[in-house]
Amino acid sequence: MHTSFFIARRYLISKKSHNLINVVSLIAVVGLTIGTMALIVVLSVFNGFEDVIKSLYSTFNPDLRITATTGKTFHFQDFPADKIRELPGLKALAPVVEEDALFKYRDQQFIGTIKGLPPSYENWSRLDTMLTDGTFVLQEGNADFAVAGAGVAWYLNLNLNDIRHLLSVFVPKRGDASSFRFETAFNNETIHPAGIFSIQQEFDEKYVLVPLRFARKLLDYTDEATAVEIFTGPAADVDALQQNIKNILGEDFRVKNRFEQNEALYKIMRSEKTAIFLILVFILVLASFNMIGSISILIVEKLKDIAVLRSMGAGRKLTQRIFLLEGMMISILGGVLGLLLGFILLILQQKFGLLQLGSGGSFIINAYPVKMKAIEFAGVFLTVQLVGLLATWYPVKYLFRKETVVKLN
Repeated sequence: MHTSFFIARRYLISKKSHNLINVVSLIAVVGLTIGTMALIVVLSVFNGFEDVIKSLYSTFNPDLRITATTGKTFHFQDFPADKIRELPGLKALAPVVEEDALFKYRDQQFIGTIKGLPPSYENWSRLDTMLTDGTFVLQEGNADFAVAGAGVAWYLNLNLNDIRHLLSVFVPKRGDASSFRFETAFNNETIHPAGIFSIQQEFDEKYVLVPLRFARKLLDYTDEATAVEIFTGPAADVDALQQNIKNILGEDFRVKNRFEQNEALYKIMRSEKTAIFLILVFILVLASFNMIGSISILIVEKLKDIAVLRSMGAGRKLTQRIFLLEGMMISILGGVLGLLLGFILLILQQKFGLLQLGSGGSFIINAYPVKMKAIEFAGVFLTVQLVGLLATWYPVKYLFRKETVVKLN
């Protein structure tokens, strides 16, 4: 191995008799470098976007969400809340009520969803940090207030400073629908809008947050809840907590973590990342054809050297190993340079935001987000080396067939 490595290193750095070999080798290194850099940069940017999206959803969605397996609501007094509160890692447990509703403000109407929240809910979640106007207050004494999504507020043209006009909320009455008349088919309550939040379009154009007592009164509920939301501490083992809650509740309830609450979204994100990775690997494979050409030309140029080595007793495996190591050194050089350049570019993007998403404040973030993972750097490097090995193995095995070796002698 030492002899093969020594000769391969000499072939890599020594001047060839034909300048074309140097050019092709340089092109191979540059191609692998650019391909490697593109791979790690794109994967890191996808990680950044994934973190941004997760942070947005984590602002609104709890760590765990419990719903009934059958039916829409369940009685909270029958729910084993005290047993669940004793579990390690749990910070808060909150019953909530969600229901579709018709909102009316002045002459504007909009269909969305009310979400009834218990007092101090904002202390467990981060909804109050997403406020764009007004204050995040749901109840003070006997007074109830609403916090609307930015999209709902835009459609209704809400004016938080106008105390003369209240937000009217209509929901269908419970009971036999066949006995209803249109005039008496809806429950109606009014509430003063106190704030406007903005997280992302899916939530902004759907939700109006109200006190839990207001939602229950509007829906003719007593202690019913449509879901129980669980918030955990920073050091909590969410998976273990989820399993413990499932053991307590049995099959009557579903317990979903954040991934399961938005399963379709996360699957799409992962499939997109996988698709982009495969496309870039394919481009990397195309770039490796330069390595095939470089190794093939080098073997042809070194026919005399091969003949001399064979006459000195070198076996076929030793001569093959020389050119295999030559190709692997090219791929290692390209991989290391690509990862180094990619790392530098990602660091600059993190600190200075070189690539901007756009202007005008229409984006949640100003620059492309970046999150680097050591395991992905290792994975990209191994992928590049695998591509380089395959690109080297083919010309070496093809040109070192038994018939070729016989002709060389």
